[in-house]
Amino acid sequence: MNESLIETEGLTKSFTVKKTTVHAVADVSFSAVRGELVAFLGPNGAGKSTTLRMLTTLIPPSAGTARVVGHDIRTDAAGVRARIGYVGQLTSGSFSQRVRDELLSQGAFYGMSKRDSVRRADELIGSLDLASFANRTVQQLSGGQKRRLDIALGLMHAPPLLFLDEPSTGLDPQSRANLWEHILDLRTQHGTTVFLTTHYLEEADRYAERVMVMDKGRIIADDDAASLKATLAGDVLTVGFAAEADAERARAVIGRLSSAAVTRDGATLSLTVSDGDRLLPVVVRELDAEGIVVQRATGVPPTLDDVFLALTGRTLREAGEGAAETEEGEPTGAAGTISSTSTSTSSPSPSATAAASPTTSGVLS
Repeated sequence: MNESLIETEGLTKSFTVKKTTVHAVADVSFSAVRGELVAFLGPNGAGKSTTLRMLTTLIPPSAGTARVVGHDIRTDAAGVRARIGYVGQLTSGSFSQRVRDELLSQGAFYGMSKRDSVRRADELIGSLDLASFANRTVQQLSGGQKRRLDIALGLMHAPPLLFLDEPSTGLDPQSRANLWEHILDLRTQHGTTVFLTTHYLEEADRYAERVMVMDKGRIIADDDAASLKATLAGDVLTVGFAAEADAERARAVIGRLSSAAVTRDGATLSLTVSDGDRLLPVVVRELDAEGIVVQRATGVPPTLDDVFLALTGRTLREAGEGAAETEEGEPTGAAGTISSTSTSTSSPSPSATAAASPTTSGVLS
């Protein structure tokens, strides 16, 4: 049996805004096992980031609890922080620090010896392709380079579990693709379990082995992307004809081949099925055998947005319109990797600790 690295039970977070109680996360229960790449998908304001901040001990739950890498987020926050990496939505590096020095400082925060810190920094500089700018200051880096540094900081102490909160937001397509290449390589090289939030549908669809869909603080679907699309959405088949009379004759033929509802718009028929790749050529052959000429036939596979639409009646874009870009608990300072100074054997100075540790204040708007 695979080891569970995340186990939540009834995890809930509520806030009071203008004397009104807002349930940002409501009764969330799930588990994630070692080695998974899990994508937490949903519109802005759905509760994704709030859930991550509870799991990483940045904010306490209002109810329920969770065990992360075997440690309770309520009673053993230090134990959780020592065993996870967390990369928030904002750049975590100190702008005046050089990349290599920033990694070494992170190693010190986790109680690593200087020798181990240097060795680990060299490993991450190589695996995340940081060598070309390892001696630059953080403020000199591009957006994509900063995100790779953020991930390196989160992995400095070699945690078995890495949390990424919207890791590719704001990056151009090339930088996003490059970042994902490195994330996947990390899993291959180090066996790191990755749990991330995203509102980029194509990222979750292409890369995640498991997709959890969240809306209004609740998980409304949980499966691999292919199963979600096949079960909740389906392929849209469209068949066009020269005349409406041909379309009506064709509707009867298609009705014998599939139990799906067939709709007509003028001389065009459409239906949604789970096996479009198999059914479309069968439909065209049967219509030809009946002497009905098909002028055009298309099959469009479903997307995760279709899944969300089927579940909620809204697209992800519609659901996110007007929602806050961030949720309660967004760090107001540098959002980044979690310092585990409480478990370190060699603690940095108080000023260094304050600079490295993310704040946990925020507002729900």
